[in-house]
Amino acid sequence: MSEMVAILSTPAEIRAAVEERTEQERKTFGASDASPNGNKNLSWPDTQPIPDGLPPVASFSDKLLPEAFRGWIMDISDRMQCPPDFAAVGAMVAAGAIVGRKIGIRPKRRDDWFVIPNLWGAAVGRSGLMKSPALEEVLKPIKRLIAEADKAFREESLRFDSSKLIEKERRDLLKEKVRRELKAGKDPKKLEAEVMAAEGGQELAPVQRRYLTNDTTVEKLGELLAENPNGILVFRDELTGLLRSLDREGQECSRAFYLESWNGGGSFYFDRIGRGTILIPAACVSILGGIQPGPLADYMRDTVQGGKGDDGLIQRFQLAVYPDISPAWKNVDRWPNRSAKERAFEVFSQLNQLDPPAVGVEENGDSAIPYLHFDNEAQELFDDWRGELEAKLRSGDESPAFESHLAKYRSLIPSLALLIHLIDEGVGNVTQRTLLQALAWGDYLENHARRIYCPAHYMEAATARSLAKRIQAKDLSSPFTARDVYRHEWSGLATETDVAPALELLEDLGWLRSETQQTGGRPKTLYNVNPKLWRAIS
Repeated sequence: MSEMVAILSTPAEIRAAVEERTEQERKTFGASDASPNGNKNLSWPDTQPIPDGLPPVASFSDKLLPEAFRGWIMDISDRMQCPPDFAAVGAMVAAGAIVGRKIGIRPKRRDDWFVIPNLWGAAVGRSGLMKSPALEEVLKPIKRLIAEADKAFREESLRFDSSKLIEKERRDLLKEKVRRELKAGKDPKKLEAEVMAAEGGQELAPVQRRYLTNDTTVEKLGELLAENPNGILVFRDELTGLLRSLDREGQECSRAFYLESWNGGGSFYFDRIGRGTILIPAACVSILGGIQPGPLADYMRDTVQGGKGDDGLIQRFQLAVYPDISPAWKNVDRWPNRSAKERAFEVFSQLNQLDPPAVGVEENGDSAIPYLHFDNEAQELFDDWRGELEAKLRSGDESPAFESHLAKYRSLIPSLALLIHLIDEGVGNVTQRTLLQALAWGDYLENHARRIYCPAHYMEAATARSLAKRIQAKDLSSPFTARDVYRHEWSGLATETDVAPALELLEDLGWLRSETQQTGGRPKTLYNVNPKLWRAIS
């Protein structure tokens, strides 16, 4: 039994194994020897090791990246001494935001199922691991586009202000003309036609092209999207703030808006007192940011256990990575790879000015957005992969939350294939080679998602390890209560909610044994420490 328990990966599996202890063993535990608190003795089992709740993840390979991004991303990773995963995910989300609704892909030969390459991404890692600098670095091409758009907007605004002055004078002259001709007895209907023709030629005010926003209300985001139907990127240095703000009471409509903006294809109406009605022809929002493991684990527990987060919002973060951090570090002090950087910047500029007919798109009357298909070889490969995915989703082997996450890969893989195709200047339908690259991304991301979706187990094991260290250091006497633990406010063990699952797991592993003591009031639970632990230490 001890060997079997040692290799199990989650507390749930351990508990299942513990429950297989024989009735004879349970009777033995309850019938002999003296317990540490002076009551009737009980024999103690050997303690089992506390599992490491974080499953392993695949290392990032630069072969996943479009060829035009490889030198740029790996240079960023090397100079910053951070995992390339962070910059790679940021670059792909940023590229998807620039392509937006310019072009899509139809993943079936004849069906009108349509995918817009709009992506949500998250970099998971502890504070100080260079998540934010890496993401900021890959957003520099977008910030260059922002600077160019701001300059163009200022110039257009100056020209428009000049034309408004001229327009005002023209309208004043028109009013005088109408007044004179009405006095002269001219037919008002004819004058009305002349006025309408003159008014119809008025120039509209310039609209500022927006690519990025950091902190915005949903209503303001709706206004930005109404003026920028190609889509917009929401970048948050810490995604926890956005996720928790959408959990608050009264934010149900805001949360629904983000949920509906993920696929980039639906229209949306905002009707608000004061703002009036805002029509968003196409709500297309990309999201990118970093998040620390602790806050993410809390949020994922709600998702996995059917709490507020169990509505598919977190599952839309398809490009979410939680890489291992190398213990090796070296000081890298050199200039960026200029040629690789400029090549990447040029790609973003080309995507911004993308001319769909130039890449061989198809168009017909039932699609407002031009699109590509897979070529014949890629189509066969995609159909085979889709069959395997659907079988996995229907097997019942995955948790409902993770199953929902994997279901989003139906659109993730075509999106990545299209983006890689466009970034590497592909023309015509998406090829098998490009789809293979996207499928490799899918395997890599699923591997990381499995780590991200195990927070309930991981945090339970992590708090159990923290408590075990306190027990081994004899910071607690035997027996002790849960309150004896959390009153110390030790890191990770500061609340009853933190402590309870850790106590339960350590009891399952034979470190502790609980007993209920009647005190005249509320019963009190005492935890006795396995004396074998302290004998081994002494």
